Amino acid sequence: MAISAKEVALCLKKICFQGVSKHFASVGVEAVLGLPTPLIKDLLPHLTVCQLDELQPALNQRGLSTHPGWIRVLQDMCGPNHVTDFDTEEEAKHEVMRMLFTLVFYGFTNPFVKRNIANLNTPSFLWAAAKCIKHFLLTTPVESLTGERRPLLNLLEKRIWSVGVSQSIDVSKRRTQTALYVLHRLLDHGVAKKIVVHVQCPIVLAWILHGRGSQYVNPDLKELLESKKASCVSQTASASADGGSCGSGLVTGAPEEQVTPCKRSKLDSAEESGRSNFTLDPQVLCRTFAPRDVPSPGACPWGRINCLDIRQCGSDSLRVLNSALPTFFCLRSLTLHSFLTFRDSDVLSLAKALKQLSDSSHSSLADLNVSVLPCTWLVEVLLDASPKLTSLTAEIQTLMWGLRLLPQQPRSAGPDISAEQLPLEKMDIKVAELQTDLRFITSVLRRCPQLTSLRLAGIRLPSGSSLSQLFTTLSESNPLLRNLNLEDLKLSDCLPEILNLLRDSKLEELRFNDCRLLEQWSNKEESLRRLVDALKAVPSLHVLSLAQNRLTKNVCVVSELFSGPGQSNVKRLDVSSNFIQPAELLEFAKRLRTQPPSNRLTLDLRFNPGDRDPDTWNAALKRLRPFCVLLVKGWSSTDTMADHISNM
Repeated sequence: MAISAKEVALCLKKICFQGVSKHFASVGVEAVLGLPTPLIKDLLPHLTVCQLDELQPALNQRGLSTHPGWIRVLQDMCGPNHVTDFDTEEEAKHEVMRMLFTLVFYGFTNPFVKRNIANLNTPSFLWAAAKCIKHFLLTTPVESLTGERRPLLNLLEKRIWSVGVSQSIDVSKRRTQTALYVLHRLLDHGVAKKIVVHVQCPIVLAWILHGRGSQYVNPDLKELLESKKASCVSQTASASADGGSCGSGLVTGAPEEQVTPCKRSKLDSAEESGRSNFTLDPQVLCRTFAPRDVPSPGACPWGRINCLDIRQCGSDSLRVLNSALPTFFCLRSLTLHSFLTFRDSDVLSLAKALKQLSDSSHSSLADLNVSVLPCTWLVEVLLDASPKLTSLTAEIQTLMWGLRLLPQQPRSAGPDISAEQLPLEKMDIKVAELQTDLRFITSVLRRCPQLTSLRLAGIRLPSGSSLSQLFTTLSESNPLLRNLNLEDLKLSDCLPEILNLLRDSKLEELRFNDCRLLEQWSNKEESLRRLVDALKAVPSLHVLSLAQNRLTKNVCVVSELFSGPGQSNVKRLDVSSNFIQPAELLEFAKRLRTQPPSNRLTLDLRFNPGDRDPDTWNAALKRLRPFCVLLVKGWSSTDTMADHISNM
């Protein structure tokens, strides 16, 4: 078959673009910048990560964005069906650098890295990526940061705001000191204020907290810090195990080498028998690993941890934290997650420590995130223990039935604090239990008149009960609500109360995800139209999600948000997972095209069966693209389970 002149021109253009990318250093930045604007835009998707980073400042000065280039990299990394929902150049660039830095720094690989290893395995890439990222994931090995990559550590100190510890650190091993030194540099000499601990290591948690906010000194850590002999480490600090790979007690493992007790020398003295002593003291570590040609700057500063996130919080780790909390005045945000449900006694101990902290006028704690709690009443216990919180996130899973060790009953006699108002502005509650007492939710909502953001998920009521009282309470008690996110609830019998809430509403984001809205409506189209009319009347509403509500053909009614007088101001609409057929989407597109949104609409169409009729589906997408940013992910109708669930 003959190739047209247009196809030849496109092929030659692609070859030229690939040549520019391959010989970018020889071509030079100025030559690229001298190209006409349309050619530069076409060239961007062919450039490497470092080339995009180098060109970005100059292109931005000309009013050009490298956003298409970063999006192309993301699609190349994650696959063409991956949704790259990054609206700005910086967001897309940060995501690319975040994903690639850890892979390249630690020598991990994936298909993208293999294809581009020549462009990525270079000091220039790591330097460019380090200037973009805000989070550093600490695993092993990191020895290079004390050797040939030391300049990179100096840069990370100035850029990293958050540090993650993803691997158990055995404090009895020589290699551990390098990891602790890097932590010390980022937390104490750098600007990092947030620490994320992904592993169960109570002694390492104690080391991280020591001197960085709390006045409490963990006795086991103190003994280790003062120990002058390496072999004494394993003898002087043994306690009950916290599980995982941390070994026995607070010490996180057995010594790397078996030696005669008290026969090793200090790190900064001459070695005996070719072996070095261990130290956990950050000040000593800093002197030990400092470049020999740099004079000592004196005593090291101590950083301040504002945000603490413990992803595997066992009982031993919680005890370490509870001891530090009462004087942890600089702590603003605390996240605790346990793979197993917390015991009642653990939560009550946490509440006691939080109460001691909140009783101080110096307390800064405003954000608390705890999962998984064993019952709903403990949420109020935590709120009463920390009455200054402005944000609370909690997940509840009730796994035990019958008599509990601590029965659910009203709190002990005393002043009635249930009516005391709370300054809570954001609340996120996810419940996994057979039945939830709605009064728990409504009583908390009544105490939070300043609430602006609410997420509720998974609430199950007794048979015959309704969530309508939830909307009545929101209407009466939470006039400042801006963000309402409801997931996995049954709301089909709450339409009148929902419509009442929307009157005079100041909502900016509203999400009804998997809320079975249409399930019991006798006239689904008319009831949905009433909801759409009410939504149109909320001028502040910019984000609307109706995902997983089995809209099917009724999606066409949703297009009326933008028709007639009083067009909606919604800029992001999510109708994903609604079993919308290609013909139904085409009709939706036709209606929307007659009176398109005044603002460019981000439309989420993921997980709808477009492959039932690809031609019709693609025709609908073509009609939508002039005024929509489309989020589309492939659907396989051969996956009968997904097909069944979406059509339930």
